[in-house]
Amino acid sequence: MKLIINGETKIFNENITLEKMLEELNLTGKVMAAAVNMEIVKQDKWDSYVLHDMDKLELLDFVGGG
Repeated sequence: MKLIINGETKIFNENITLEKMLEELNLTGKVMAAAVNMEIVKQDKWDSYVLHDMDKLELLDFVGGG
């Protein structure tokens, strides 16, 4: 299955959850917000949110600064 993550195409197994995808990319704890196909997915749903072929994800972290 292909997913488009922050503009890059990545290949994953079928029936992968958002949380498992983050684990496979070693991003657990680094991503603060996720949107799938322009809709925010709350963190408490990541473990049950199943991704589909060609979903477009935007993964965000927050950086302080001034």
